[in-house]
Order: sequence, then structure tokens, then C-alpha cells
Amino acid sequence: MLTNDTCCTLVPYFEVDAGKLDAFKALGPKFVDLTRNEAACMHYAFSYDGNIAHCREGYDNAEGLLAHLENVGAVLGEALKMAKIIRLEVHGPAAEIDKLRGPLAGLKPQFFILEEGGIRRAG
Repeated sequence: MLTNDTCCTLVPYFEVDAGKLDAFKALGPKFVDLTRNEAACMHYAFSYDGNIAHCREGYDNAEGLLAHLENVGAVLGEALKMAKIIRLEVHGPAAEIDKLRGPLAGLKPQFFILEEGGIRRAG
């Protein structure tokens, strides 16, 4: 069964400070535990290439993405003491991206608009 796609994907890349990778990785389970109970979270996990960390995350819609950022704010603050965001992308349908432009402006993300005609499978 196909559904209307309102999925929003947040794509952050972090450069972890020298000597801080183990401490940064230790925050991963905290992020996951907080995110686990977010009903709008479709997927969430960290991956690494050396000292570059990526958080693979997707949400049902813009509201879910914003709720997530509020939920993990304190742990994200800890992470940003030992890493910096070197790239931030936000992907989603135009109507959802429009809801995110204002609230995310301070993070200076690059917004990608989902083209019409793709598919998304329902649960």
C-alpha cells in the first residue's frame, strides 16, 4: 500500500574533536534511548567514518522532526561541546520543508525539496 509522503529526513554530519571520539560515541545510546519513544521517528542511528559522525534519521513529518530536536536538545548540547556540525541537510516535501525553514534557520541547513512522483510504502 502506498501513502502520501510527508517524511522529513534530517542529515547531520559532525566532525568530532581529536581525542573525543569515544566520548562522542558514548552519547549515541543516550540519543537512541530518548528517540526510541518518539512516535513520529521512522529510523534513527549513528554511523562513522573516522572522526566524522553521521546521524541517519527520518520522521513522519516536520512536526515530528521538530519534536525530536526539542527532545534531544540537552544531549545534542553535550555533543556539540566535542564536535561541530560540518554539514546539515533537510530533505522533504515542499509543504513540510516550509514548516522547517524558520525554526531551523539558525542551524543554516541546506534544504532539499522532494520531487513529486516518488513512492513511500505505508507501515
